[in-house]
Amino acid sequence: MTRITLLGMLSSAVLLMTACSRNETEKPSGIDHVIVIGVDGLSPDGIKKAPTPMLDSMIAGGSVKWNVRTVLTSSSSQNWASMIMGAGPEQHGITSNDWEMDDHTLPPIVQESDGRFPTIFSILHKQRPDAEIGTVYHWGGFGRLFQKNAVNYDKHFETEDSTAADFVRYIKAKKPVLGFLHLDHVDHAGHHDGHGSPAYYQAVAKTDSLVGQVLQAIREAGMQDNTLVIIWADHGGIGYGHGGATPQEAEIAGIFYGKNIRKKYEVQQQVYTYDLAATIAFALGLQQPYAWIGRPVKAAFEGFNEPDNLWLGVKTIAAPTIYPDRKLYQQAGGLYVDKQATVTMASKIPGAIVRYTTDGTEPDSTSPVYSKPFTLDKTTIVKARAFDKEGNYSQVMPAYFRVVKSGAGNGVTGTFYAGDNLSKLPDFTRMKKGVSWTSPEFVTDLQHINGLLKGGNASFALTYDAFIQIDKAGSYTFATQSDDGSRLLVDGREVVDNDGNHGVTEATGSVSLTEGRHAIRVEYYNNGGGFWLETFYKGPGTPKQLIPADKLFLKQ
Repeated sequence: MTRITLLGMLSSAVLLMTACSRNETEKPSGIDHVIVIGVDGLSPDGIKKAPTPMLDSMIAGGSVKWNVRTVLTSSSSQNWASMIMGAGPEQHGITSNDWEMDDHTLPPIVQESDGRFPTIFSILHKQRPDAEIGTVYHWGGFGRLFQKNAVNYDKHFETEDSTAADFVRYIKAKKPVLGFLHLDHVDHAGHHDGHGSPAYYQAVAKTDSLVGQVLQAIREAGMQDNTLVIIWADHGGIGYGHGGATPQEAEIAGIFYGKNIRKKYEVQQQVYTYDLAATIAFALGLQQPYAWIGRPVKAAFEGFNEPDNLWLGVKTIAAPTIYPDRKLYQQAGGLYVDKQATVTMASKIPGAIVRYTTDGTEPDSTSPVYSKPFTLDKTTIVKARAFDKEGNYSQVMPAYFRVVKSGAGNGVTGTFYAGDNLSKLPDFTRMKKGVSWTSPEFVTDLQHINGLLKGGNASFALTYDAFIQIDKAGSYTFATQSDDGSRLLVDGREVVDNDGNHGVTEATGSVSLTEGRHAIRVEYYNNGGGFWLETFYKGPGTPKQLIPADKLFLKQ
């Protein structure tokens, strides 16, 4: 090897090392302040459908990622923790809303002197001890997630207005390097009135006005030219709750606005909720701990590109809508007694076509094209998928149309039991029976159940008894989706165990059945707040579907 060749190799190595070193420490220039506004329960749907002129202007003047993935379960504690800790529950150990410093089972993989996993607050405090750091939060539980000695300002208020007002005062008085505002009222509306309800969208609109107050405070504090503002959320929701593994619950929007942020840009890289802490560290030039798994969303900043190794896979477009559309937890389609069902579809993508099936199979490029409404005179699963001009396609949208004729003995016997802070399914032999009624399906009629609750006590239990018609012998899989716990039994044998306090969660089980009618029983309880129950089955010649009214009978 010649001396010249050796020197060339050494020079290349030095340049590479210098580049690597520069890449490890690079940061956007001129960002002196980061303000995070975290909104509990704020879904992308809420931002898109509610009147949000302030958020809309931030998206137009900044960058957005519409499908940031939460950690599971899609509940508050583990997601707020992941946001500020740059890691998931597997690392920080906060696995549920029941977590407490003195009562948990999984220790963090690394901890600070107070026993908590390192947060963006503690990392900033250690690397810049003089930095002003403050948190103001609406939900008191947020305050148990971070190191108290790492923040200069730590306040909790009972309303969204008082929380935002105090945060505004704090910004103008202290001009924090890192300020974190937590708002909880959107989540309240989701639980009380339902995600996607008018009250929910009204709560999102209220968030928009509060965001406007914070932006005004930043301007009045003279910080607008060197501040990064980030909008984030812990989870979305479906029906009256969250916690499940659905896009509605486990995807949120991240909005980046202000100094050094790209304008009118939609981030392409995959983003996870724990990337928030890494992005704050990146913006402020901090070294993140090795224990963090979060990565900064660099593509949102001017002068930085999407990752070189970004793999986007197949582009997925928005799924079509099948009317009657899904409402709260209720599946698209519906129950039709002594009448035909009319099916209408629409694409959300201009110029896209919708293809569909009515036999339970997945629609593909050879399936019929929807052109006009059509009717159904029997129980049918309709599945639809959108295809755009470039050949991209959507996820499948299912709808369950249940058609039944009266006078054939169909139905389910439901019975109500008043509860007292139930945390699991009760022993129904020890419970006092309330009223009973006949229902067409296994369903929690919200209006009916609310009429049975007394004194504001939303803890109750239900049983549903019927006989299910099995047309072909074989192995059948049953499922319950419930908030809170449920159990499904066939011929007295437990098939599905979905017990315990949780958001809408699906559990399944299988059983071999002969042709004919079999006793089927569904047990359910609600601890409090929102509630829901749906039951599904599939088997030989029977695609997965809601157990339909025309297969349920009051007598054997």
